[in-house]
Parts: sequence; C-alpha cells; structure tokens
Amino acid sequence: MTALLGDTVVGPGAGPTTDPGGAGLRRGAARVLLGNWTGGATVPSRTLYPHQWSWDSAFIAIGLRHLSVRRAQRELETLLGAQWDDGRIPHIVFNPSVPLDAYFPSPDFWRSSRAGRAAGAPPAPETSGIVQPPVHALAAWLVHEADPAESARRGFLARVYPRLAAWHRYLTSRRDLGGHGLAAMVHPWEPGMDNSPCWEAPLARVEPAAPGSFRRADLDHGAAADRPTDLDYGRYVRLAVDYRDSGYADRPGTHAFAVEDPGVNALLIAGEHALARIARAVGADPAEHDERARALTATLVERLWDPAAGMFLVRDLVGGELIPERSVSGLIPLVVPGLPAQVTDSLLATLGSKHFRTDATALVPSYDLAGHAFDRSRYWRGPAWFNTAWLVERGLRQYGATERADRLRAAFLSAAGASGFAEYVDPYTGEGRGTRDFAWTAALALDLSRPPHSKESAR
Repeated sequence: MTALLGDTVVGPGAGPTTDPGGAGLRRGAARVLLGNWTGGATVPSRTLYPHQWSWDSAFIAIGLRHLSVRRAQRELETLLGAQWDDGRIPHIVFNPSVPLDAYFPSPDFWRSSRAGRAAGAPPAPETSGIVQPPVHALAAWLVHEADPAESARRGFLARVYPRLAAWHRYLTSRRDLGGHGLAAMVHPWEPGMDNSPCWEAPLARVEPAAPGSFRRADLDHGAAADRPTDLDYGRYVRLAVDYRDSGYADRPGTHAFAVEDPGVNALLIAGEHALARIARAVGADPAEHDERARALTATLVERLWDPAAGMFLVRDLVGGELIPERSVSGLIPLVVPGLPAQVTDSLLATLGSKHFRTDATALVPSYDLAGHAFDRSRYWRGPAWFNTAWLVERGLRQYGATERADRLRAAFLSAAGASGFAEYVDPYTGEGRGTRDFAWTAALALDLSRPPHSKESAR
C-alpha cells in the first residue's frame, strides 16, 4: 500500500487503473501527486503547466489531505505567500527555475513586480496579474477537518484566515464591477473555463494581438484540435496586455471583457460559508461571512438565474445581458446551501435533460450537448472535467440526490483511473484528452475514493 508519512512516500508506484476507488487507483493518484510535487507546491502537469496554479492548488490540497495534511497545508500556504497587498491571489505563481519559454504567458510577459507594484504585487515571486475561482477557503476548511489536532498545533487556520478574508474582500469590493455585489471576471482565463462558448460574444469586441507578437507554448504539448484557436488566443493576449498596461487596475467601465460568472460566484459563496466556520474555529466573529453568504446567494439568484434555461447563466457586464449559452458553470451553484427549491429542482432537471444528459455521459459535459458550439474534444467546449464533476457531485449530495451522486462518483473514479488521470475526457466515452498525470484529477480521485459517509461532516 502507498502511504505518505509526513513528506515521505512509502510503497511502489502504480500506473493507470480501472479499479474504481480501489487501492490501485489510490496508488496511481499518489504517484501523480508525488511526481508533480516541487518541494513547496504541486504543478498541474510537468509538461503543459510547469508552475503553480491558483484553483488547481486548492483542489490539489483537498486530495493531498488524505495523504499528508502537512503537505496539503503547505500547498495553500505557498500560494497565499504570493498574494498581492490588494488581496488578490494571482492565478499563476511562477517557478524561477523553469525556463521562460516553457510556458506562455511567462513571467516576463506579466511583469507583476513592476506593472503590479501599485496594486501591491510582491517583489518576488513573479506571478500573473489575473485571478481564478475562489476555492481556497473551502479547501482550507477541508484540510483542517482532515486532522484538526495537527491544524491547531501548527496554527494553520489562524495563519491563513486573514489572507483568505482579504482575498474575498478583494473579490467583493474591487471586483464588484457591476455594482450589485457579485464578483466580476475580466479575462476568459479567470473563471477557469478558458475556451467556453460563453465568451464568444464578449470576445468578439476584442481586437486580437498580432499573430507574430507571441508564441503559444501550449501547442508543444497538446493537439491543436483540443486547444483554443489562434484567433481566440490572440484575444486572450490582447486583454492581458491591456490589463497589465493599466497597472492591473480594477475600474468599472474600463474593461473590454467583464462578466459575472455563476460558477465563480457560487464558489465565492461556498467560500464564505467556509470562512464563517474558520472564523468560529479561531475565535473570530463569523457574522460578516454569514451575512455576505446570504446576500450573495440572493444576488446570485436575482442576477444570474434564468428560469427558461433552467440554470444559471453568465451576465455580460459590458452589454448588460445574460449570455444564452449553457455551460457547466451554471450547474456549479448546486454547491451553494439554501437555494430556493424551485431553483434546485430545475438544476437537477437540467442535469438530466438533452443539454447535459448525465445518464448517458461519462461525467458532466462542460458545455451544452445540444449547443451550436459543442465539440467533444476541444478545451471547455464539451469535454468533461474532473474538478467540475467533483463540485456537482458535492452539490447533488447536499440536495439529497444521493443515487445520482453515487453514479457520478463511480463514473468519475472509473474515468480517472482508465484515462491515466487525464486533464479532461470525452463526455460520452471517457477517453482521455489533454495532458495525463494531471494533478487535480489525481487529487480529487483520492477524495472521492473514500466512501461518501466517511467524508467530512461539515459541508
């Protein structure tokens, strides 16, 4: 059996396995996490993503807690060590030992220590200037729950709580670009679903960077048919350059791309519930977090719920309208406690409808199966991802859909092992896509390999 004792791994490695939830899968997942560990954090992939990513590290910590609580704590602490003074947690923390041409955009593109100085970017390490979804408070609470005594001994919650609270204040203040309380995202990379069809209309306003002005390193490790097009990538680069050249300033009305994303805001709400638990554990007043969770939940429903679609939709803050595209982001609010019954009933119906057909697909597709832009292999335009499946499984259990959660859990574990812990999979066949030995796939497989009744009690 493979086990992590502190930071030492004991036991043989293992390759892909088709034993859902069994010892073989756990050995394989541990092998991936050990192989991707850099000494202070875990890279998503040794080839395609050789630095530390923000929401990846949160998901990775959730799995690492079953192997080494200390390593899971360190994962989050390393990320929080790169936090900016304005509270933002950057979406990439760069490893200075990795060559600049190994990943684009590289640290010399973002220039965080110079361009981000006014926003409080640290002098080191270099980071990106954009953010990713706020899974971190939930991850910190789950890591604490894995070994409360060890957490208390190291003062883990007391140390991370102020940083996590500052992160949420950044999102709910500086990033409230719509003026209604929800956090806005200013780049397609920020919601984590980079190439979603939800971004087509907002991106159409953006003049792409010239093709010769950048070189895509992602195509060195991934098939072009699975990745964003050159046109979209040029638009991503243009938006990042404009944000960098503004000093990473968050000013309403100045962003060519600004959206309120339901998945991001659902995770913000789940994080506020986690922060309330953390506050109680460290002797702080949880009232601020409880109240913010209630207010954000009401605003989420008011601003982003579409009864006709039967799910939450993205709001374009430049045009002002809801974007009529169904993506898995609109199902993630199942993780939010206390949603109105008519909302949860509709979400559960939508999951089984022609748009997502979870009874016929391996996991949960990232985009509407009946949508005009569906592509079963291209990044975030149809393939199923393991982190979103983990969130939906959690939401299903929260709202009493236990049998459906069990089926999704079994499909997750089977696809994770059989695909070699792929980055994402074909939603119908479970065939692996993207890179293999992907860290959050391995980490979340470890988490779901535990029987549901043996997981943490506080959700």
